[in-house]
Amino acid sequence: MTQIHEGRVHGGGCLCGAVRFEAEGPLRGVVYCHCTQCRRQSGHHFASTNVPDDRLTIDGGGHLTWFDASSDARRGFCSQCGSVMFWKHRKLDYTSINAGAFDTPSGLMASHHIFVADKGDYYEISDGLPQFPASSPDVIVAGD
Repeated sequence: MTQIHEGRVHGGGCLCGAVRFEAEGPLRGVVYCHCTQCRRQSGHHFASTNVPDDRLTIDGGGHLTWFDASSDARRGFCSQCGSVMFWKHRKLDYTSINAGAFDTPSGLMASHHIFVADKGDYYEISDGLPQFPASSPDVIVAGD
C-alpha cells in the first residue's frame, strides 16, 4: 500500500468552507470504492485515502453531520453544502477522507479499485490499477 508525504500536513475542506481538516503524516494511496453505498452517496465511485484518528484535526465540526450507513460504519458530510467528506468504521482507529476534499496540490496517488463487482453499468475501469471484486486484503470495510 503506497503511503505519501511522511510528516507533511495535508489540508482540505468542504465546498462552502464550513468544515476544514488537517491530516498529518503519510496518507494511504487512493482507493476507488465502487460499492452500492459509495455510488449512491457520491453519484459515482468514492475515491479516498485515510489517516490515523490521532493525526486528523477537524475545524467546523459543528457543521459536520454523521450518517449511520450501517452498524459498522458512518459517513460524514457538511450539513451546509452537502459535501461528502469522511467514512469512519466504528472499530478502527483511522478515518477515510474523500480525496477530492484535499487542497491541491494534494500529492495523492491512486492505488486500486474495490467492490468492482458492484460498479455501475455505465462505465468501464481501464486505468490499469489492480481490481478486487469485493474488498482488498489491506482495506477493512463495513461487514468485513
